[in-house]
Amino acid sequence: MKTHSVKPNEVTRKWYIIDASTASFGRISTEAARLLLGKDKPHFSHHIDCGDYVIVINSDKLVATGAKLDKKMYYSHSGYPGALKEMTLGEKMKKDSTQVIHHAVRGMLPDNKLRAERLARLKIYPGEEHPHDPQKPINLSKKAGS
Repeated sequence: MKTHSVKPNEVTRKWYIIDASTASFGRISTEAARLLLGKDKPHFSHHIDCGDYVIVINSDKLVATGAKLDKKMYYSHSGYPGALKEMTLGEKMKKDSTQVIHHAVRGMLPDNKLRAERLARLKIYPGEEHPHDPQKPINLSKKAGS
């Protein structure tokens, strides 16, 4: 038997919707990364982008367990001496809650040429409304404890 390798034009993409207010921050991020990679598909291949589209809604109501809102830190440095900036998760959520999820999912994707393409299929919205109803997204509901 020969091994079948799927071609890029044979990939079919589905749309999934994840509500960020129903599960913890890490569970939302890992589920989104898994769907963007296409790891749940039988024809998954590392060198071909076979992932799906992911819509994350309610990023403003993101659930952070423990003391992460006060203790989880984000750092950025411009390269100049003394230019290290730090923000807590709570501060970053007040500034732009969509960037928190984007940053987490980006870190879970492999660092290669396909990462930008995969991240372009990640759509994050702070509220309930999104313009992707014509695509008929499949609702993935997660419980807060699972």
